[in-house]
Amino acid sequence: MTARWWQKGVIYQIYPRSFQDMDGDGIGDLKGIARRLDYLAELGIDAIWISPIYPSPMADFGYDVADYRGIDPRFGTLADFDALLAAAHARGMKLLLDFVPNHSSDQHPWFIESRASRTNPKRDWYIWRDAAPGGGPPNNWISDFGGSAWQWDEATGQYYYHAFLKEQPDLNWRNPDLRAAMMDVLRFWLDRGVDGFRIDVLWHMVKAADFPDNPPNPDYRPSMGEMHSLLQLHSTDQPEIHDIAAEMRRLADCYGDRVLIGEIYLPLDRLMHYYGREQAGVHLPFNFQLIEAPWNARGLAQMIAAYEAALPPGGWPNWVLGNHDRPRIAARLGEAQARVATMLLLTLRGTPTLYYGDELGIGHVEIAADRVQDPRELREPGLGLGRDPVRTPMPWDESPNAGFTTGTPWLPLNPDWPMRNVARQAGEPGSPLMLHRRLLALRRTHAALSIGDIRLIDTEGDMLAYERHADGERLLVALNLGHDPQRFVPPRWARGACLLLSTIDDPVAGDGEALMFRPDEGMILAPQDNS
Repeated sequence: MTARWWQKGVIYQIYPRSFQDMDGDGIGDLKGIARRLDYLAELGIDAIWISPIYPSPMADFGYDVADYRGIDPRFGTLADFDALLAAAHARGMKLLLDFVPNHSSDQHPWFIESRASRTNPKRDWYIWRDAAPGGGPPNNWISDFGGSAWQWDEATGQYYYHAFLKEQPDLNWRNPDLRAAMMDVLRFWLDRGVDGFRIDVLWHMVKAADFPDNPPNPDYRPSMGEMHSLLQLHSTDQPEIHDIAAEMRRLADCYGDRVLIGEIYLPLDRLMHYYGREQAGVHLPFNFQLIEAPWNARGLAQMIAAYEAALPPGGWPNWVLGNHDRPRIAARLGEAQARVATMLLLTLRGTPTLYYGDELGIGHVEIAADRVQDPRELREPGLGLGRDPVRTPMPWDESPNAGFTTGTPWLPLNPDWPMRNVARQAGEPGSPLMLHRRLLALRRTHAALSIGDIRLIDTEGDMLAYERHADGERLLVALNLGHDPQRFVPPRWARGACLLLSTIDDPVAGDGEALMFRPDEGMILAPQDNS
């Protein structure tokens, strides 16, 4: 196949507040990202995705946008952005922006106009409703951060809808003028040369026109968070969203080889609709299954097979282990099994997305109550839903504050940063960082790992195995997902195969017919004749 860059490449997500601070205010910035581009190039990634950098009051740390065409002064200027984009392109890397189309900040000029009066021309750019008969919110919809999703506006005597914080009013994508204005935002950044967008909460963007109550969730438990007490049947995933996604796709395609990635947390059958049907949808509806999957070989094999079978014709797969909202993989599985998970991520068919810091094996970071920043944790404390632990500063070296800042970091560092940092791991052949570098190098040199087909192999016990093949090359990936040794008999074509890489750095043992896998070990093997 003739693969596009986003099919054979690897995407790396940067949370800009936490990557590198150059001005000493304790918050990362665009000049900091530019400073670390050589690190990213050496790591072997192909594109960087930067979480929101637009002007914002930071009620939700940039996901409350006050100006879609600017750069928040905390991060720099438009000139800094243009310089970063040029520097990334000079190194052969693409740059993706986070597009936040579902809601703006309540400080955005559009919303200030919208709430000025019921007759303002921009009133319908947001979602306003009268109180329910007898008073109270128009329906029972709940914010994803807990509490009613409706906020009363005393001045105009109506409620406005916010799927997240009250400081994040939802935009009304049923209004053609709003829709045109947001498409112009995409044009603004595409004209500057960005290579695509990750589209925030794409499945939230259109609501049922008559705003019926959402039904109760029969499986709800308080530990899940209040948002899960209802099924978001009418407040998300409406059929009209697919026409909007198709319009975004047509626009992106006008600029050549750009990519649109949709953030969509939906069951598999509904997720697939976002590739498009009669019209093309986003290129990559994010596949978050690895983040939530029970970590066992049979379950993962079934999940991989079901996902591959569900893809529509021409649909390209993608995989993610973590992001700015979900616990880090090393926190969930431990460092040893996180290495195996990394091999899985980087050898499955499809586009992988890495999250900054995961290449170091950063685990859970405890955030003291007086250091909590995340509004989700502040609104529903004690449920473990806070996102601060996955947004802590990147540890670069053993200098003060791990080389992240000369000031006070906005969040505490991982407590083991003197030992777990880039400089230290770059000098340790068996470190998580060096494993990532070797895996990414293998993807570049073996087309079978980047664009090849996949075939799952029957296994026993805790073993997960599959073949990747392309252009006459065949590779075997075998992973021990357990904490005990495993004996694995490879398929006949792979007997006597050469070891390309193990997650454990010493020679592999075998008994002639079978390979003995140590606890938490993964391997990539190539047959000696590779035929």
